[in-house]
Amino acid sequence: MAGLLLKSRGFANIRTTMLRFALFLVLLSLTCSVVPMAEAKVRYYKFEVKYEYKSPDCFKKLMITINGKSPGPTIYAQQGDTVVVDLVNSLLTENVAVHWHGIRQIGTPWADGTEGVTQCPIAPGDTFQYRFVVDRPGTYLYHAHYGMQKGSGLYGMIQVALPDNVTEPYYYDYDRNLLLTDWYHKSSYELSVGLNSIPFGWVGEPQSILLGGKGKFNCSTPGTAAGVCNATNPECSPLALTVVPGKTYRLRIGSLTSLSALSFEIEGHNMTVVEADGHNVEPFVVKNLFIYSGETYSVLVKADQDPTRNYWMAAAVVGRNRTTPNGLGIFNYYPNHPSRNPPSIPPAGPAWNDKPPRLAQSLAIKALKGYIHPPPATSDRVIVLLNTQNRINGHVKWSVNNVSFSLPSTPYLIALKHKLLHAFDQTPPPEGYDAAKYDIFVVQNNTNATTSNSLYRLKFNSVVDVILQNANSMNPNNSETHPWHLHGHDFWVLGYGSGKFNISTDPQSYNLVNPIMKNTVPVHPYGWTALRFRADNPGVWAFHCHIESHFFMGMGVVFEEGIEKVGRLPQSIMGCGDSKRFSKP
Repeated sequence: MAGLLLKSRGFANIRTTMLRFALFLVLLSLTCSVVPMAEAKVRYYKFEVKYEYKSPDCFKKLMITINGKSPGPTIYAQQGDTVVVDLVNSLLTENVAVHWHGIRQIGTPWADGTEGVTQCPIAPGDTFQYRFVVDRPGTYLYHAHYGMQKGSGLYGMIQVALPDNVTEPYYYDYDRNLLLTDWYHKSSYELSVGLNSIPFGWVGEPQSILLGGKGKFNCSTPGTAAGVCNATNPECSPLALTVVPGKTYRLRIGSLTSLSALSFEIEGHNMTVVEADGHNVEPFVVKNLFIYSGETYSVLVKADQDPTRNYWMAAAVVGRNRTTPNGLGIFNYYPNHPSRNPPSIPPAGPAWNDKPPRLAQSLAIKALKGYIHPPPATSDRVIVLLNTQNRINGHVKWSVNNVSFSLPSTPYLIALKHKLLHAFDQTPPPEGYDAAKYDIFVVQNNTNATTSNSLYRLKFNSVVDVILQNANSMNPNNSETHPWHLHGHDFWVLGYGSGKFNISTDPQSYNLVNPIMKNTVPVHPYGWTALRFRADNPGVWAFHCHIESHFFMGMGVVFEEGIEKVGRLPQSIMGCGDSKRFSKP
């Protein structure tokens, strides 16, 4: 009898367990039907990089294309997706590397695409696979990071959308991209050889400004060889951005100029700035958007003007005594024909040397309430970087604290991970300059200037302040605008100032309440810019002026942090310098 009782109780327990499990399955199915689990996707792209003769501004020259086009295809993804790009180098006689600008590469520092820093270059005929996660929504860029190839047309945009059922804090009907670039008729080889020659050969001002890869060079310009410029070539027909009257457009604007700072405007229309480098900003209205190489902005534009005509889009050079004509496009009101020129004179743009409005825009960019990432209240380390121009062994160089940066033959990431410390200079670079004695407003001799490929070793997870200090170049009464870009991080922009940074008093004016986070920021003429970031991304990261010629001439530094936390490096990044021993035969 006792045995039967135990058996019946056992069956009852089994039935109870089965009922509970069935109920769990029902609840699970109901939960899944109400709140679907979002799955990250893998977005595959194949890029064939090769030279082709093109006429983006009506002047025929060799340029680097991706799948036959420049700009290359926009990469579309959703937050959390993995992007895979199989890059085929069909340049025949030239290496290549591509940087995914604004993507932090958390866990994949070898995919940053920075030749000499995170990888060996991709040899002609080789295929290299970039694989990385886009962990934040926003507007980003990609471009060549080998020599001065960026200026040859190897670039494009990255658009990362929010997850499904998540909306932006602002409304728009349609989403559009616009990439702004400048364009030289000389090859990047000719320009780089001039920069490295004695006597020095400056690159000069670009011949054209391109909107979406299209510009218009005056084929009647004296000295233009016969047969190389054709004003009727459809390749250089103006870019037309077609809009529907009454609708609001999110226009994602990126700049990948080689030299030029730009002012962009749409004739007769206001633009409301809502995003900067992937971060939502407190909206503010502009007529002219100042944008520097490496920056991205989203602006909202409402098609609320007379719909019976088209309007000019114009990009004008600022910060330099411009000789380059304004880049023009057409803001096309449907159903007007997209090639129908506006009846008005194109906007001239602001005066090239009107600095206050540019500084005012920089100061106006604040993080949107509800999207503020509070910065650490203090920093663990302060590094002051004085931007100087000087002459070293007869060569004109740009330098940081009188040290002109040069890349090692073995990429830092490989050298540090495999303890090949002989591959680069182990002398720590200077953390500042003699501010008491240095006059930033006059030409300095800088006789102690030197070259080096040393780097800054940062304590992992420490908070670092970087002060970018501008000064006079080698030309009297001249200080240039430098857009600085940090790989692997976003940083808080704590403040801007005019004149020489005062380390005792200026930090008291830092914005610690709602500073914007960015990956690229300008330092204005004879001024300073203060940044703060946390060294929490294991790897080796370049920080440099995004003007192509300036970085080529030595205007950059490198940060290392948490190298011991970096996983095993893929063999695909090996093959140059001392890393040849690690690559497959």
